[in-house]
Amino acid sequence: DVARDPNFGRPGIMKFLEDPSLEHPPFARPFLKAGKVLISQTANILQFLAPRLGLVPKSEASRLWVHQLQLTIADWLYETGQTHHPIANVLYYEQQMDESKKRAAHFTSMRIPKFLGYFERILKLNAKGGDFIFGKKVCYVDLSLFQMIKGTRYAFPKTMARLEPQHPRMVTLHDRVMARPRIAAYLSSPRRLAFNEQGIFRHYPELEEG
Repeated sequence: DVARDPNFGRPGIMKFLEDPSLEHPPFARPFLKAGKVLISQTANILQFLAPRLGLVPKSEASRLWVHQLQLTIADWLYETGQTHHPIANVLYYEQQMDESKKRAAHFTSMRIPKFLGYFERILKLNAKGGDFIFGKKVCYVDLSLFQMIKGTRYAFPKTMARLEPQHPRMVTLHDRVMARPRIAAYLSSPRRLAFNEQGIFRHYPELEEG
């Protein structure tokens, strides 16, 4: 992540985004520069990287299906961010707290169960393949779901404690991904940033009240 590089950092990212010579400029972070190719949007970046890393099936139909699942995760992530910034990103959380409480109440009672239930269903449909979302091998959607579960546990611990027993396959998926040697090494390294109240997943206890 070059944004964390002391020799590049946020100013370097902004300078790159505003470069008038870019033929296909990204709208915002994240973006990936791979040689002459410049790719933006998380799902798009993953779609590019996955075949090169062996994290996606080979057939076109399978890749479209996996990409569809990743786009659904993008919806889930977006809705997560809306719980603490439902009006505008330029406003502080404290300036929209009442609206955040209303949004979070709907999110925790309706939307988190719906997303968990959907992916639990997909895992059940793939039961013959193992404990992964598609086929018998891990794919990039499994990694994304791990992060979603981890982050949602941080942001809404009471909600997840209530819902996880109803979604055992999602819990198993989380545990299997976390136990993978390279993932475990990353999680225990300085590269892994702890969840905090500056990112998408934010823990505000008042958003789980009532």
